[in-house]
Order: sequence, then structure tokens, then C-alpha cells
Amino acid sequence: MNSASWQARITCGRETGAGFLVTERHVLTCAHVVARSGTAQVSVSFAREEAALPAKVVAHGGWDGHDTDPGDVAVLELDRSVPLEPAEFAAPSDAYGDPPRRLVAYGFPKRYEEGTLAEYRATADQLIADEWVQLEAWAAHGQPLAPGFSGAAVTLADTGRVVGMVSAAARDAGIRNGRMLPAHVMARYWPRLGELIPTPEYGRVDKERLRELVLARGPEFGGRPECSPERLYSDAVGPFGPPLPGRRFRSLWDAAWYLLSEVPDTGAVARFAARLADFTEDAPTRGALRAWPSRAYDRRPRPSVNPPDRAAAGTQPWSPILVEIAPSGSGEHQFLVEVSAYNGRHRRVVGSRALPADRVRGYALERIDEAYHELEPGARELIAFVLPRRWLNTDVAHWQRSADDDSPLGSFAPLVVMDLERRRSGGLQHKLLQKWQRLDGQSAPRLHRIDCGALGQDPVRLTIGLRRGADMVGFASPPRAEGTRRLFRASLNAAVPVMLWPRSGCRGETRGGAHEDCTGAEFLDRLAAHLADLPPSELPSHIHELRETAYADDGPEPHWANDLALLWEDPRCLPDPVGYLHSPVG
Repeated sequence: MNSASWQARITCGRETGAGFLVTERHVLTCAHVVARSGTAQVSVSFAREEAALPAKVVAHGGWDGHDTDPGDVAVLELDRSVPLEPAEFAAPSDAYGDPPRRLVAYGFPKRYEEGTLAEYRATADQLIADEWVQLEAWAAHGQPLAPGFSGAAVTLADTGRVVGMVSAAARDAGIRNGRMLPAHVMARYWPRLGELIPTPEYGRVDKERLRELVLARGPEFGGRPECSPERLYSDAVGPFGPPLPGRRFRSLWDAAWYLLSEVPDTGAVARFAARLADFTEDAPTRGALRAWPSRAYDRRPRPSVNPPDRAAAGTQPWSPILVEIAPSGSGEHQFLVEVSAYNGRHRRVVGSRALPADRVRGYALERIDEAYHELEPGARELIAFVLPRRWLNTDVAHWQRSADDDSPLGSFAPLVVMDLERRRSGGLQHKLLQKWQRLDGQSAPRLHRIDCGALGQDPVRLTIGLRRGADMVGFASPPRAEGTRRLFRASLNAAVPVMLWPRSGCRGETRGGAHEDCTGAEFLDRLAAHLADLPPSELPSHIHELRETAYADDGPEPHWANDLALLWEDPRCLPDPVGYLHSPVG
């Protein structure tokens, strides 16, 4: 606590509490500490200031006087500036961690005129009543939170940066918990605080300018139904953005701050400002809102969701349902399963859970079915599985669609798989975008065959060759044998957008180079004939139709495409913003 000079002792009548300096003249504390400020003097003392300074309440969070009332925040203005460095704030997420972060509060309980420290930790990042975080004692001994700690800054023990403010302390010495008002919640009630709290995507100047523009509209402006905070927020995030929080916005600023601090899509704040401009009569202010932010976050080049050949042909773009299955890091057979629905660039997470391997299928199928509620009635669905490399040959297309529908999932909708490692590689995603830009302009995509007799070729040479001269790769055998796996990996590293193979059948083994009876060779012959002149961008739809034919075939031998696997990846159809399961602070 080497920066304790900004810690303050607050007195108001018979009440004593704590506070902390946030600008050269402003101190934050709890509203209940200065509840009698209308009739009693408010005094603020700092360790390096010899005399207490008079102060007045200049902003109030609306606290009504009960322990569970929200808005227990007061901003004090000192009668003069003080030569002290104000507190610095940590990012909102820094208060939480595994293991828990040690937090420190500096308060003034009875018999501690000079103040004392209490060590605590946040129970969880979930807000209680959308307002508070519960605090638990760091150890079974030591100073508990008690009257006199209200208004104290809660700081990270290792950096001294502020993450919140003590708003409630136990009056029973045997109870060792309390409540913290997180810094980002306090900013709802005092807009200027938003400029002091780190938000990685926005600089202080941009936040200050937006605050000035929003507050210039006045409280009555936000009362108009067509530009209510909720309406403007919904317009900004779009139908697939994060839902409204479980409360009403207090003001236009509350909605703007929620977008700044809780919604990762930087374009949403720019859209909020632009929409607010539509209801602004003052021309300079209207122009400033439409020009916000000073850096053009929403003007960065973005990959088109509707490739040029589709737009020209009037073909509807895909509305993917993304199923990402990734190792959770908590054990070899534990996976994180996340299912999302896309609408253009907007992504909504339907469900996310860490599960053992034997529960992945059931959970994924249930969430896929639920994701359909997020699609528009006329949407062109595409089920896309992002899988660890060792799972790419999993028979997801043959999964029973639901408990009461035995038909394969691959017959229900177009279905593709993608490689998890490649999807997370910035370099390979960039190369994929370049490949698709070239594919959009050519009529006949090139299929490179990898027959069983070619499994001994050098993987590095194959990667380089495929980067230069292949749009699709067809394998005669599944990626089970070591030789096939090496060339499969080489093809992924070449950023080939389309890869096809039989999940079963030939194992990639050869006898003296003779392949006349190889089922894989026949598979590739039929595949090449089927793919001739088909645009790669429409391949999921054509393979879906082929699968329907194969699944319905009742011939004596399995249809050649019965076990066909399709890896298809177009980053333009699957932009990668952060998804949303629920209100981030709900």
C-alpha cells in the first residue's frame, strides 16, 4: 500500500467512514457515510495533509437509505485541490482469478484513528442484485470488515490498483464477510469515473468525448420512447448481440457505459453514438456523434460475409451454427463445448460447458437444436463443428439428431468440420481468406488427389505445393494410418479451404504399389466426377444433398458417399467475435 496517500478518512456528523481520491479535488465514498451532509459538515482527512478539508456532495447514486438499496455512492468535492496522486484503477476483471486475488481495504473502525488494513478476496465475479460482489476474509484471523470501512477502496494487494469500494461491513464481529461495489458499477452513477477505469478497446479521450456528447442530451432526451436507452442499446448490438442486462438502464450514459465496459464489439458503441445522432437537433453535436470514436474502430476492413460470387448470383449467405469442442485443460478427457448461432457478423453463444468426453455428444445436440431459435425463419443454416485435430474423423454427420429422431445429423442440414488449431491461427486464417478471394474469381476449382500410393511423399513439399496450386484436396483413405495423418496435417498447414475423405474403407495400405482394387481410388474417381464444375462456396449444400442420397440408398452395398467427411472453412462466413452466453455482469 505504498500509494496510501490517496486513502481518506471521512467524517459527517457522528458517522466515520473511508474514501479515496480519484481526481485532485474529488473523493469517492459511500452515500450512507455522508447521509447527513444536508445538516452536518463533511470533512476529509489525508495522511499527508495536516488538517481536515471541508467537502460537499456533488454527485449521488440515488441510495434511498436501506441496506439493500442500489446506488450507495457519493462523490465529494474538496474545497481546494490537494497535491496528492489520485488512486489508479485496475481493469474490472483483475479482481478475480484462480487462485483468488488477495484484496486489501484501508478503513477506520473504532480505536483505529490512523486506520487499519483488512485482507479479503472476492467470492466470485457474479454480481448480487446486479450491484455488489461478495467479499470473504482472506484468512480466519486478522482485521474483519467493520463499521468504519464503508467507502474504503478495495485494492489489489500486489499492485495497489483499485477494483471497487467497500459498501457493507458486518456488524457482528463473528461474521467475516462484506460487500464490494465494483468500480465498473460505480461508473454507472458517476460518468466521469468511466474515463479512469481501463477499457482496452477505448482510450480516455474517446470515453471523455462520448460522455460529454451523451450527457449533453439531458435526462429528458432519454425519456423519448424511440430513443430510450434500451432501444438504443438493442439497435447497437443487433439481434444476436448480448441481451439487455437484468435491470433497466438508469440513463443514456448507463447504456453507453455498459457498451464501453461489457460489450467486446467495438462497433456497437459507434453504432450507439450514430443512432443517438439521429435524434439530435444540434448540428455540431450530431456531427460529433456520427464521427465518434476518434479512431475508426468500425471502419476497419472486415471480411465480407457474402462472397462476391454469391452476391452476384443472389445466393443467400450462410447462417452458421458453430459447435466448438476444445480441450478444457482440466484433464485428458475433459472438453469445453460451446455452441453459437451467427447472424451476419453477430454471434450469440447458446450454451457453453466443460464436460467429460462421454457427455459431449448429448450436450452438443441439445444446444444445436436450441440454436435454431436464434436463426431467422428464412436463414440458410450450416452446422459447423470445430474439432481438435485428433477428432476430425469423428462421425458427427452420423450422430442421431435427437432422442426422438434417429436420422443422421448430416441429413438434417449442411454439415462441415473444421480444425481447431487452424481456426485459432492468425496466419492460416489470413491465407484462407486469400484462397477464397482467388476461388471467387475462377470457374473451375482444382482438386488435388492423394491416393494410397502417394502416402510416402514428403509433407513439407506437399504443403508448399498445395499452397501454390490446389483449392481442394481429396484423400483416398481416412487420417488413421501415420502416413495419411502426416499428409493430412500438411494439407491443413497449406490452408486448403476444402478437404474430403472417406471416414472408413481403405486404410491407406498398399501392396507393391498396385491400387487396382483400392476402394479409396474408386472413392476419389467418383468424388472428382461429382465435384466437377461445382463452386466451392456452395459445397456444403451439394454435399448435404449427396449425403441425403447416400443415407436413403437401400442398395446391397453401402453408397460410395455414405461415410463422406467434409472439411470446409470460409472465414468470411464465420467471423470470430467474442460470443455471449448471458449478460456479462448478470
